[in-house]
Amino acid sequence: MAEPARLPALLLSGPTGIGKSALALRLADELPLEIVSADSMQIYRGLAIGTAQPSAEERRRVPTHLVGELDPTERFDARRFVERADQLRREIHARGRLPVFVGGTGLYLRALRWGLFEGGGRDEAVRAALAAEARQAGPAALHARLARVDPAAAERIAPNDAVRIVRALEVHVLTGRRLSELQRQWSAPAPRFPHLLVVLFERRDRLRERIARRADAMLAAGWIDEVAELLARGNPPEAHCFRALGYREIIAHLRGELSRDALAERIATATVQFAKRQMVWFRRERPAIWLPAGDGDAGERVADLAWLARRLLAECGAAR
Repeated sequence: MAEPARLPALLLSGPTGIGKSALALRLADELPLEIVSADSMQIYRGLAIGTAQPSAEERRRVPTHLVGELDPTERFDARRFVERADQLRREIHARGRLPVFVGGTGLYLRALRWGLFEGGGRDEAVRAALAAEARQAGPAALHARLARVDPAAAERIAPNDAVRIVRALEVHVLTGRRLSELQRQWSAPAPRFPHLLVVLFERRDRLRERIARRADAMLAAGWIDEVAELLARGNPPEAHCFRALGYREIIAHLRGELSRDALAERIATATVQFAKRQMVWFRRERPAIWLPAGDGDAGERVADLAWLARRLLAECGAAR
């Protein structure tokens, strides 16, 4: 087998709700492949509906990894993702298949492609103080502070993403410089392994329609019961898993703070806002191939992906 640094992979990304997983499953009809989730929340057990995890039948048809593996209270980050992803990339190639990373967690994909950004320093005391402030005042308060000192970082970090807000503020406290500025100055000399990043895109109005339909379908499939069961099992509302889209809104509904009629709209609105931030992120990711998601039959897009994958494998001497 080739050295790990030469083992290629296809990366399929795009905003939430655009149809990445469905397209990857169709691609499996054309190529021997295995799917690795690049979604930071699909890794957790018990979140099958809300994180759109592939069904048991789909996973039998196409081997899929990093889905439903961890307890909801366990932390999983970009470093752990890259470690597991590298291991899986080797194992999948050993089975004669192509690894296809599918998901919209931009930080995970960037770390996989270029390595982790280590700059800015770390200080446990500073981080602990900022984390305590986030718990007391709420992450939105710290996000407002971040917007004053590092607007570019605040633009791409969600107001409820306490972990990343704290990290950006920690860097500013320690260095007096903006995390976004340091990240722009950092660049890897070469990709960590041969790959193609394909980003699906859609017109904004059509993406909004997709997201609204998806929220309605998930709620009809029992999403509220899924959240209630997670809480009943003793997972606290502040558990890391509940940072996933829609879960905090459903918790508010279960507490009587949000009506059922307003729930789907609130989830769809939050998801659309998140999708906009994802697109801002993806526009900065280069090189990338942009592919229209489209409607109806995906045959043409599957053919395009299959051609790109075969070209990548041929260039690396790993044709399937």
